[in-house]
Amino acid sequence: MLRDDLRTLWTEPRPPDAPARVRRDWALLAVGLAGAVLEAALREDVVWRPVAVVFAVWLCLLLLWRRTRPLAMATLAFGSVMLLEVASLVAAPREPVGLYTGAVVLVLVYALPRWGSGREIVLGGAVVVAVGALCVVTDETPVVEKVVGFVFLLLPGVVGAAVRFWVTARERQLEQVRSREREQLARELHDTVAHHVSAMVIIAQAGRVLAGTDPSAAVEALEGVEEEGARTLEEMRAMVAALRDREVGAELAPPAGVADLERLVRTPGGRLRVDLGLDGELDALPPAVDAAVYRIVQESVTNALRHAVDATELVVRVAAERHAVRVSVRDNGRRTGRGRDGYGLTGLRERATLLGGTLRAGPGSDRGWHVEAELPGARSESGVH
Repeated sequence: MLRDDLRTLWTEPRPPDAPARVRRDWALLAVGLAGAVLEAALREDVVWRPVAVVFAVWLCLLLLWRRTRPLAMATLAFGSVMLLEVASLVAAPREPVGLYTGAVVLVLVYALPRWGSGREIVLGGAVVVAVGALCVVTDETPVVEKVVGFVFLLLPGVVGAAVRFWVTARERQLEQVRSREREQLARELHDTVAHHVSAMVIIAQAGRVLAGTDPSAAVEALEGVEEEGARTLEEMRAMVAALRDREVGAELAPPAGVADLERLVRTPGGRLRVDLGLDGELDALPPAVDAAVYRIVQESVTNALRHAVDATELVVRVAAERHAVRVSVRDNGRRTGRGRDGYGLTGLRERATLLGGTLRAGPGSDRGWHVEAELPGARSESGVH
């Protein structure tokens, strides 16, 4: 089992979409360089001042490539530390060589497990441990301080691994939410189409019985409708079967839609007053869009009941325009600094994207939490619905 775990760690790829440089990298570089210059100018006990300054500047520059080349940067940094340590052993200066600003090397220790692949983590970790052990052995401080210093050196790596694990776990949860939303959308599409196709098959069968005295062309047309409808229903069921849980049966009934919003907002509880406004031709929406509108309002009302602080009113507006339908849900609660979408909103955003629309959610400019969605109000040429 241990061998399998090591093999898994060795083959672990780098995290995707690692940013090369962001604004805070330049801020960190500026702070590091300024700190090195000030320390070299103000400290009187600096040994080998030019060497110490060059070494500190070198470590600060390496920070710029810590995400894209974590192993190379860690190797260069700790290789430099080892060379400086060996030189200090040979020359035997009175005080340790280097500036306190050189502590920026801890950022590279953090970046190694955070952004590196499994192979880079193993090799870079070996370099860090080896150089750290060399420094501890050659240091003349008490044993307790040596142990504390070694632990302090490795602590950023533990933090980096923990952050990477948390981000990976969250990404997996978000992907599961997206997959569930796709599956639910496929179920709703299947149930809606199956409902109408089943009716078409029944009408075609009745037409065959009633068209016995009509010309043979009418009979053949009805037979074609029946055959095509049955084939479509069979193929649709086969296509969606893989997306369904085996325990979930197929219900030949359309999902809840705009027509059910009145019933939805009448039963949210007595704490919030819900003001529902419907405008435009909302009866002719595509089934998938109709169901998506209901889900957006339902999730927004639920979130307001759970999270809106001191809210008394929830305003829901659904307006059908010529080529789009707009959904707006706003509460008047107190702003609490919420800035991260929950899994429910993530799923709704995925649903809106699949339908060719958009969904935005965030705190309002003055109070409350706003959810704005725009969905296509008619079938597109690509047949997305």
